[in-house]
Amino acid sequence: MSHFTDDRGRGTVSNPPNRFERLRIEIDDGALEEIAANDPEFEKTRPRTVYYRDDSQSLITTNASPDLGFEASLNPYRGCEHGCAYCYARPYHEYLGFNAGLDFETKLMVKEHAPDLLEWELASSRWEPKHLACSGVTDCYQPVERELKITRACLEVLARFRNPVGIVTKNALVTRDLEPLVELSHFQAAAVAISITSLDSKLAGKLEPRASRPEARLRALRKLNDAGVPAGISLAPVIPGLNDHEIPAILEAAADHGARFASYTVLRLPHGVKDIFAGWLERHFPQSREKVLGRVREMRGGGDRLNDSTFGTRMTGEGPVAEEIRTLFRVSARRAGLDGERTRLSTEHFRRLSPGQLELFG
Repeated sequence: MSHFTDDRGRGTVSNPPNRFERLRIEIDDGALEEIAANDPEFEKTRPRTVYYRDDSQSLITTNASPDLGFEASLNPYRGCEHGCAYCYARPYHEYLGFNAGLDFETKLMVKEHAPDLLEWELASSRWEPKHLACSGVTDCYQPVERELKITRACLEVLARFRNPVGIVTKNALVTRDLEPLVELSHFQAAAVAISITSLDSKLAGKLEPRASRPEARLRALRKLNDAGVPAGISLAPVIPGLNDHEIPAILEAAADHGARFASYTVLRLPHGVKDIFAGWLERHFPQSREKVLGRVREMRGGGDRLNDSTFGTRMTGEGPVAEEIRTLFRVSARRAGLDGERTRLSTEHFRRLSPGQLELFG
C-alpha cells in the first residue's frame, strides 16, 4: 500500500546510516546541507512520503519504565510525517531497516488492522484493564490520519469497552474525534495532552514542519475542554537556549484556552538524533548552535555527552540548567493555575465484550 502527499518542508535533509547495518552508502550530507541552506526550493525536491502496510499481529505494547506515566500503549503508525528534527522516536525506525533521518518522516508504516487487533486484545480474558497511551512513540494524528481514520476507529473500540486512553498529539485533527472522546469522558476514561513547543509560528514551522501551528493547537485545546474532554498541554521538548524562555507565555496561553493540566520534558537526543538535531540547528540557527548544544551537554552531566538515558533524569535532565528550567516551569505553572494534579483516568467502567457483541454497539 502506498499513498503520496505534497512535498512541503521536511524536518531534516540528512540520511544517516542505520546503526545496525554493516553495509552502508556514504552520502555527502555536508553538500546537502549547503544546498538546502542556499536554495529555498531544495526541500520541494525531496522524496515524497510513502506508506507501507504494517502487518503486526498485536497492537498493545507494554513498558516497565519508571519515567513514564503509563505501562501500556498503542501506536497506529510507525514513523511520523510531522518531521520534528528533535524526535526521540527516530531511532526506532532503524529496527525496521530504515534510517532515523528522512526515512523516519517519508517511509511510514501503517497498521491498517489496528482497530481489529485492539478489539481482540481488549476482549481477551488476559487483558487487565489499564490506562492506554495513544502516541507513546509517534503521533497518532499525523497528516495521513485525516484520510485513513485508523486512530478514530481505535477510539471507537475503546469507547465500546470503556477502556481509558490518554492521547498526546501536536495536531488539531484530534478535535475531529470529539464524539468517541466525549463518550469516554463520561466514564472518566479519556484525556488529551496537546504538545506545544513554541507560540512562535515561524519557529514551530521549522521545529515541526508538518504539524498544526501553535494557534490551531490552542484552539483545539479550548474545543476539547468546552466539549467536556479533559485536555492540557505537554510542553515538550524544552530546548535550552531556544524555547525555554517561552515557558511562562506558553503556560499562560494554555490556561487562557482552558487547559486543565500541564507537564514538560527536556530535549532528548538518543543515538543518531543528536546529529540530526545538530544539523537542524546549523541550518536554521547557526549562530545559536553551540550555545544550545552546550546547554544540552550541561543538562546531561557535562563533558561531550548530548544524551543520558538514565531513568529518573532522562526526562528532566540534571545540573544548573535543568534546575533553572524546573524552577521556571513550577513558578509559571503555579501562576497560571496549572500546578494541580493531572487528570486521573479510571478503569471502573470497563466492560469486556466479545467481538460478536461489538456489533450490537456499532
